[in-house]
Amino acid sequence: MTPQQYVQQKAVASGSSFYYAFLFLPAPRRAAITAFYAFCREVDDVVDSQMIDPGVARTKLAWWQSEVVKAYAGQPSHPVMQALMPHTAEYGIAQRHLQAVIDGCRMDLEQTRYLDIAGLTGYCHLVAGIVGEVTARIFGQTDERTTQYAHMLGLAFQFTNIIRDVGEDALLGRVYLPLSELQQFGVKVHELLERRYSDRFTALMRFQAERAHRLYDQALALLPEADRRAQKPGLMMASIYRTLLREIGHENFQVLHQRIRLTPLRKFWLAWKVQALGRM
Repeated sequence: MTPQQYVQQKAVASGSSFYYAFLFLPAPRRAAITAFYAFCREVDDVVDSQMIDPGVARTKLAWWQSEVVKAYAGQPSHPVMQALMPHTAEYGIAQRHLQAVIDGCRMDLEQTRYLDIAGLTGYCHLVAGIVGEVTARIFGQTDERTTQYAHMLGLAFQFTNIIRDVGEDALLGRVYLPLSELQQFGVKVHELLERRYSDRFTALMRFQAERAHRLYDQALALLPEADRRAQKPGLMMASIYRTLLREIGHENFQVLHQRIRLTPLRKFWLAWKVQALGRM
């Protein structure tokens, strides 16, 4: 299996909404974003496995840190880095971007609670804002202001993920909803861990969803007109993720016992609509 086949298989197997936006990119950009996405998945999978020992996970992340350094020195050994490195210079993918993603994933091993929204946003900056910055470059950014849009959109995606995954994260002992906001709505951590619904929980989740919707609005308002066409793949992802967020709301935030999803056909339709009609 070639490195390119490896990253393609990784992207397809993930079932992520991001993959549907990749389909509409020209081949060189599609190859770059697929390799970068595979890197993010590899690193994220290190800490997401329920079976892995935290010590082993730290060792694996340290290996990835070293692998990134070696790759930028011209000696990539992992197929993901072999697939990614030919694209780094053309699209401005710096070593600091990849190391930041690793640092964000390491936080999952070291911190399972966040006191307030400021602390949570710092984490989201690493695991989502940086990813947004890199993807915007690959899509064809020409205006410096697009970086701010990409960071904001990355935060919107991550907050949507947090809302969707409350139940799954609780099974891993992780609570990404800020503790100060749980207290504000009278929701106890043990209620999340025990998958107990209440009117208080629904109100808390509605509050989280409203903030995520504001982030989408703020991000879209920041996108310069000059880059709107090039950033269509990001707008496709925004359409898919925001539709998912609305669907979660329609299901009254029943996320403790299940993961609410959109069908692959619906994701493709939403992506195609942005591509063909230019609207979300």
